Amino acid sequence: MGQRGAKAAFMPSKFVFPGGAVDRGDADIPLANPLSLPCADRMEEDAPKGIGTALAVAAIRELFEETGQVLGLPGDWSGDVPTDWTAFAATGHVPSAEALRFVFRAITPPGRPRRFDARFFLVDADHLASDPDDFSAASDELAHLSWVPLGEIRALDMPFITEVVLAEIAASLDRTEAPASVPFFRNDDEQSLFLRLRGTSPLAG
Repeated sequence: MGQRGAKAAFMPSKFVFPGGAVDRGDADIPLANPLSLPCADRMEEDAPKGIGTALAVAAIRELFEETGQVLGLPGDWSGDVPTDWTAFAATGHVPSAEALRFVFRAITPPGRPRRFDARFFLVDADHLASDPDDFSAASDELAHLSWVPLGEIRALDMPFITEVVLAEIAASLDRTEAPASVPFFRNDDEQSLFLRLRGTSPLAG
């Protein structure tokens, strides 16, 4: 996790996970391996078809930009490398989404300065192609980058939704089987709902 700047317009001084908005070209970035079928299927429930690829690519890009960590496989890019990906490509890797696990979706309640429709991913650090303790390639967007044990994380000043997501993750770590659904905290102008995303494909369960 890392700490946002005190003068940031959104969530100043909060400790957060790396993340950010989907860029226009993210859907066109080639992946060495795609998202797993269950994750991709659940991400398309109550969302545009095919959105999972763009979201996974955005997560990998933001992870690299904000921490310097590489989630990818050794390989060469075909064609021109987009500007936002030149540093990633220079590591000799192509992004891979296979290890990402879609674990939570949340839409910000009305009345906030900024609203977002966020998806949260979990990935085992063993799948990183980079040194997990080397943050030297990170941008300056997050300060105090470090791995935080779950038992110590509640001492940090985090956004409420991050606390909710972490509670869900902590409760699922001992499970050996794949979860039957993904939590969806949906807020709109009429009501707030806590739903479950199960996907629509008969092969996704």
